[in-house]
Amino acid sequence: MPEANTIPLDFRRYSLEEMRQRAADFRAELQRRRTVRQFSDEAVPGAVIEDCIAAAGSAPSGANQQPWHFVVVSDPEIKRRIREAAEAEEREFYERRAPDEWLQALAPLGTDASKPFLETAPYLIVIFAQTYGVSEDGSRIKHYYVSESVGIATGILIAALHYAGLATLTHTPSPMSFLSDILGRPANERPYLILITGYPAEDATVPAIKRKNLGEITTLFQA
Repeated sequence: MPEANTIPLDFRRYSLEEMRQRAADFRAELQRRRTVRQFSDEAVPGAVIEDCIAAAGSAPSGANQQPWHFVVVSDPEIKRRIREAAEAEEREFYERRAPDEWLQALAPLGTDASKPFLETAPYLIVIFAQTYGVSEDGSRIKHYYVSESVGIATGILIAALHYAGLATLTHTPSPMSFLSDILGRPANERPYLILITGYPAEDATVPAIKRKNLGEITTLFQA
C-alpha cells in the first residue's frame, strides 16, 4: 500500500471560555434558521453563493472522493422550466401518490403543489450526487458513502447560506430525473435536491412549530 502524503494540520485551539462562547453563539445562530417558502426576487451577489458552495465542498466524504456537483441556476427561463416540471410531479404526488398519513403530516406546514419560489428566488442550487466517478480514460471509479457524503455537504451549505444572511428551502420533487435533462448532467449523477436561496419576502411567515429539546435528541454515556 502506498504511503499517504500528509501536511501539517491547520487547527486552532481556543481557551475554554472562548470555546464555550463560540459553541453557544453558533447554537443560537443556527436555531434562528427556518425553512422559508416566500422569497424576495432581490438580487444576491454571486460571490456569496460561490463562497458558500466552496465551504460545502470542504465537507468530509468517503475516501475523499467528493461525490457532489452543485449546479447554480439564476437564468429565468431555466427556472421556469424547472418550476413547470416540478409542479407536474408535485400534482401527481398530492393528488395520486401520497398516502393520507403523509398528507396529514404535511398539513401543518401548509405545503401544496404550487411552487412559485422556484421562479421568485434569485438562485436555485441543484445538488447532484455522483454515483460513480469517471477517469480520464472513461472507466468507472467506485464511490463510497455517496448519500452520507452529499448529505453532510448539503448541511454545511445550508448553514453557510444562513450564516451569510440568506434564507433557504430544500425541495425534493419525486421523481427528479427532469433536473438531469434540463440541466444536461451526465449519467453518473443523480439529482439529490434543489436548494432554493435568497432573501425572504418582507411579509414572509413560517409555521409555528417546535423543535425537540436537547434531552430528546441526545443520549449521554458519561464517565
